Amino acid sequence: MLSLLLPPTCGVCRSPGSSPCARCASELVPAAETPAPAGLESCRALIAYEGTGRLLVTALKYRNHREVLDHIAGPLAMLADPSAVDVVTWAPTTGSRRRDRGFDQARLLAEEVAQALRRPCRRLLDRLPGPPQTGKGVLERIGGPSFTARSVVGLRVLVVDDVMTTGSTLSRAAAALRREGATAIHGLALARTPRTGPAAVERAGRARQGRPGALKCGG
Repeated sequence: MLSLLLPPTCGVCRSPGSSPCARCASELVPAAETPAPAGLESCRALIAYEGTGRLLVTALKYRNHREVLDHIAGPLAMLADPSAVDVVTWAPTTGSRRRDRGFDQARLLAEEVAQALRRPCRRLLDRLPGPPQTGKGVLERIGGPSFTARSVVGLRVLVVDDVMTTGSTLSRAAAALRREGATAIHGLALARTPRTGPAAVERAGRARQGRPGALKCGG
């Protein structure tokens, strides 16, 4: 009954139907490959945090459009190698952000990824008090937040985050996990902030024109 009263809409463009709709999904641009942040064996991201990709993350993060997980969790999990992972965790947001939103978007992503990889999802990291990274410039993000970790002796850990800019959050998370005995740490992010320059302009142009290279997400 509720679905009849509130028909599904795209979390990005608000048009009726799935979220993201076919048009918005075709406009998502794959994230560029960059070296893994310090302390991680590998790190991959699914989409570029620009244009439609930025709107999709905003829909999940600030408007609680969790239905987008049905379309992005599978492609995101495919970026990870399950044979190299024992346990999945997430880089937690601040306590105030979690209370305001009622959820932690990185945890939602991690739970979906873990299910797809058939690996356990456990809360291994606690974020120490400090300001959120959102809204900070690149130089302000370099230090990153601080974390403490639970014991992970002998485990290979996959850390999931929503948006990666400098990689400092994942690096600090990796450092905390290493101190507690992790033998290998891999990172996975829904979106990566693109580097500026001609390559970013070219990727944006491909997305607008629907050329090959735009990401295909599906359920």
